Amino acid sequence: MESLIGGGVDAADLIKDVTTATFMADVIEASKTTPVIVDFWAPWCGPCKQLGPMIEKVVTEAAGAVKLVKINIDENQEIAQQMRVQSIPAVFAFAGGQPVDGFAGALPESQIKQFLDRVLRASKDKTGPSPIDEAMEKATVATEAGDLDTAKAIYSEVLKHQAENVSAIAGFASVLHAKGETDAAREFLAGVSDKLKEEPEIKSVLASLDLAEKAGGAQADMEPLRQRLAADVNDHQARFDLALALYASSDVEAAIDELLTLFSCNRAWNDDAARKQLIEIFDALGPESELVADSRRRLSTLMFA
Repeated sequence: MESLIGGGVDAADLIKDVTTATFMADVIEASKTTPVIVDFWAPWCGPCKQLGPMIEKVVTEAAGAVKLVKINIDENQEIAQQMRVQSIPAVFAFAGGQPVDGFAGALPESQIKQFLDRVLRASKDKTGPSPIDEAMEKATVATEAGDLDTAKAIYSEVLKHQAENVSAIAGFASVLHAKGETDAAREFLAGVSDKLKEEPEIKSVLASLDLAEKAGGAQADMEPLRQRLAADVNDHQARFDLALALYASSDVEAAIDELLTLFSCNRAWNDDAARKQLIEIFDALGPESELVADSRRRLSTLMFA
């Protein structure tokens, strides 16, 4: 299958040896569209031999989001002097034709990844979108258009290159959920680290899966629940079940209203169930939701009344 990210990335184009003569084209001009990392090294430099393969690995895993050029200072002393390289290994990052970051000495792979993250953030306003960014945009468009199979394929391709891309993890799981493959979504997310599960996007998907499981089949039971509440306004279980049924029918605002009403009537009922359920809905909707912001304010008012 042909790569869905930038039509495939040629490793030879990502990593190349550069000379003083080609520095302007391969670094300055190239960095106006894609960030470029410059690794100054020499054959006799022990730390360079340790650092070089790790940088190449991190750049390759970035799947075209950044390029790497390697400059042998023994053969290109002029450009090393211009960049004021005093010791090697020395690494610089360029974006938009300008240096944006750098470091000297050999670093562990984890710190190289952190360096790359800084470079990508610094280059956002200086270069065009990376192949990963373009792929993620295509996945979003496909999802909104209801083309879930295409979205799933794109997210899968992104994850081959960036296994810890939070948006791709959340997107892939959400698409599985939307396709009705709930068990597959849960199994996929079970393999995600606990640290990543605390990211708002992934937390939102997990909450959505939990809510869907709780609300499954509840929609058909709304009328009997309404009748129970009409007969006894303090039937807290009926109100709680009605809230889940409303959520299942996509009437999220009404579901929140019922839970807030329940909380105001008896906040301690069933081990604080109303508040806990509200938090789960808030997590499922995500922190950017205006409904969440308004509902959190209403909940806070009730809590401190």
